[in-house]
Amino acid sequence: MRPVAALRRLAHLVWGDEVDAALRPVLAVSLAASLAGSTMWSFMAIWAVDELEAKGQLPFIFGVGALLAGASGFLGGHLSDRFGRRKIILLGEGLMVGYPLLLLAVAGDKWTAIAALTCAGALGALGGSVAQAMVADLVPPEKHEPAYASVRVAANFGVIMGPPLGGALLIAGGWSSLFVTVAVLSAGAWLLAYRLLPRRGLYAPEGPPQRSSLGVIRRDLPFLLFLGSAAFAWLVYVAYEIVLPVSLVDGFGYQAAAWGFLVWINPFLVTVLQLRLTRATVRVPAPTKLVVAMLTMGLPFLLLTRTHALLPVVVVVTVFVIGEMLWVPTSQAVIADLAPADVRGAYMGAFGSTAAVGFAIAPLVGFQVRNSFGDDATWVMFAGISVVAAVLGGSAGAGLVRRARSQPPTAVASA
Repeated sequence: MRPVAALRRLAHLVWGDEVDAALRPVLAVSLAASLAGSTMWSFMAIWAVDELEAKGQLPFIFGVGALLAGASGFLGGHLSDRFGRRKIILLGEGLMVGYPLLLLAVAGDKWTAIAALTCAGALGALGGSVAQAMVADLVPPEKHEPAYASVRVAANFGVIMGPPLGGALLIAGGWSSLFVTVAVLSAGAWLLAYRLLPRRGLYAPEGPPQRSSLGVIRRDLPFLLFLGSAAFAWLVYVAYEIVLPVSLVDGFGYQAAAWGFLVWINPFLVTVLQLRLTRATVRVPAPTKLVVAMLTMGLPFLLLTRTHALLPVVVVVTVFVIGEMLWVPTSQAVIADLAPADVRGAYMGAFGSTAAVGFAIAPLVGFQVRNSFGDDATWVMFAGISVVAAVLGGSAGAGLVRRARSQPPTAVASA
């Protein structure tokens, strides 16, 4: 019982006693899936370069993969409205069991392996938006934001453990050891989902929608504006994820290992501070939080135009994470609160697909500006994009809130 007691103490330390009991299965599955995914995804670019000799094809892999992931995320949410969240999550997790083994099997054929790697995002995104929709099915509206923050903590907890485990597996047994272990971990996540996830939640709609979800979204102008703001926000986020490490190593003279330390700050701070920050800001209006989040994420990049010293870089990374912790659960809660219940999955999928815009465009634009005008111009540009995202996000959030106040409360389906 000692390991079980230790896990319970750790869970209490991270989440406290305020997590809704209905949400705990989603937390367990999110942690397990994140552990499996981050054990492998962190090393896929290295695998493509070292094993496939596909350095020149990486932009294609990331760009096309991001677009496929966006389409897959919307499709998963759309299907979950009609067939149920649990079924689509199980489908997505089941595909991830076989995917590492597929990569291992096709590693000897460069172009087949590139095609398989390009599809990675589509497989991974299939159940992502569905899990976000399930959160809103399980907890009441007033608990949406803390619930999304809790799920985010679970996912980042997995990210803390995954990359070190993947590195140890590569040292011990190479790529075969990594891929087989990830398949086993993914199977464990699938089993948890099968055993724990409910077939429907207390706040789920009673039946499948009788209308076209795409048509509803197309006519929802405030929501479309919110999607536009999210796309700009993802440009800023991807600048941190992909452009910043290249700028630090290639432009500022840092060792690659230094980014390994800096990037770990993100999941660590999210795990420790996300719930505390969400609870501390629960009474702050969502539009205000979205504006502050975007400016907090993007404006610190301007510090990089003044100094490249380690301490200011740590400050930039840390402040960015604070903005990210405000942005993600607030955005998810806004969509969950205001999406029509019968097409909630499609709305969450459409919102999740905006990540594809960031991952497809930010590296292309960021590296082009960096190559043509240098690092300083790059970070001024992304700081400016964060201002655009703040203006659009605040305006869209305010419009959605006004619409919610003018509408009667949505009837809650019985369990």
